Amino acid sequence: MKKISLYITFIFLSATSQLYAQKIKDNFDVIAKEEIGDLNKDKKNDRVLVQMDVKSDTRPLRLQIFLSQSNSKDLKLAVSSTQIIESQYPIEKKGEHSDGTIPDFFVEDGNLQMLTDKNDLKSRYTFRFKNGNFELTNISRVIWDGKNKTSETKIDLLTGTKIEFDQELGSDKILNKRKSQLKISSLPKIQDLKFSDLEKY
Repeated sequence: MKKISLYITFIFLSATSQLYAQKIKDNFDVIAKEEIGDLNKDKKNDRVLVQMDVKSDTRPLRLQIFLSQSNSKDLKLAVSSTQIIESQYPIEKKGEHSDGTIPDFFVEDGNLQMLTDKNDLKSRYTFRFKNGNFELTNISRVIWDGKNKTSETKIDLLTGTKIEFDQELGSDKILNKRKSQLKISSLPKIQDLKFSDLEKY
């Protein structure tokens, strides 16, 4: 009788485990963007991957970062986020497109760069890899007024400074320059950020 009870318990746990595994299975099967470069400064290539779930009506996107390992040829998953990139067809837009393109990612000077373009506002986010995390350090934005002027913003989270200014097209002259201080308690980590968080700066 005791053996039968143990057997039933084992079957139940196995079924529960399989059900849970099926529940957490995702459908991010389509590669939307991919970038290769050295992010952890070990002179080996790392991999940045953006995948889309095309089976979902909202077309969510997932960012994953795989880093090289000193004792292995395999890459190890360091970051996985479905929050930092907005879905192509957000629920709140009821079937309408998000008005934003899928961000581009590239590696420059060992830092991860994320480029976004939404409602004609072009933004660049710089993440550095430090102590096992990708920290947001800089933001730059530019928008064109459709005529002859651009408005730009440069944010340095390391110093907590924000500079805004305008420029006439074809001119190096800076107009209406404003500088302000930001209260930054700690640098935001890429895995904790939502796309809406980025727009708050």
